[in-house]
Amino acid sequence: MTTLRTPDGRTVAYSLYGAPGGVPVVSQNGSPSTRWKRPDVVRAVEELGVRLLSIDRPGYGESTRQPGRTVADAVADVRLVADAQGWERFAVTGGSGGGPHALACAALLPDRVVRCAVAGGIAPPLVDGPEPVDEDDPRRNRTSWLAAHGGEAALRPGVEETVQQILALIEAGGPEIPPDAHSPAGPPAKDDPRAMARVRATFIHSHDGWIDDNLAFASDWGFRLEAIAVPVSLWFGSEADRDRRQAEFLAAAISGAEVVEFIGGHIQNAAEYGRMLAWLRGE
Repeated sequence: MTTLRTPDGRTVAYSLYGAPGGVPVVSQNGSPSTRWKRPDVVRAVEELGVRLLSIDRPGYGESTRQPGRTVADAVADVRLVADAQGWERFAVTGGSGGGPHALACAALLPDRVVRCAVAGGIAPPLVDGPEPVDEDDPRRNRTSWLAAHGGEAALRPGVEETVQQILALIEAGGPEIPPDAHSPAGPPAKDDPRAMARVRATFIHSHDGWIDDNLAFASDWGFRLEAIAVPVSLWFGSEADRDRRQAEFLAAAISGAEVVEFIGGHIQNAAEYGRMLAWLRGE
């Protein structure tokens, strides 16, 4: 782990994976998720010749919280850490809640971002009207509605409850990443100290970042999707219909965006992650 100090006095933590000299890629992690990458993902990074820079957004892991941050505010931290590596040009990627932050970089750093890949990302939510009940439209979800109408106080109890449910499943012998129809369940997370370190970083030390992500998603993102001019690919799992629909919404707004289906659910396995990295390399 490496840390940098921002001009406003915050700490930004990040980790680097892959060999120095590899193709530079900045990773915006999911909501919730931290800079710590699973071993299978690290292997994919190494095999593809990528130098992956994974950032803890404010409030996650070792990065200082930034109350009131917008999605676009992530760009300043990306510029800071990329400058520290001497990277003039780089690709960006974002999974799930990292998707909007990766798209912000594509929109606001057009002279530096060469490609942007988003996996299981979200489109700007719809938060007008009454509280959603059936959530038929993935853009109209209860979490975003609560964020817009009730703020942090409305979100925190749900985050705490979800965390306890996840930790209970892991304590009962569950894997670090829930399996889907195309990915077998991994070994019990509680038997692997490194897996438990990643779990603690994400689900015990990062509540503030998770909450602030959702507050940012439900507000003005600070950039226009239509302004993105760099190549964009939008990836979704074959078993994740909501992700497919989100990708279609984003593709309708981003000129030339490519929609790519992969085999699996919301979270890519290592092979599909490697396929996305190959696209980021220009292959």
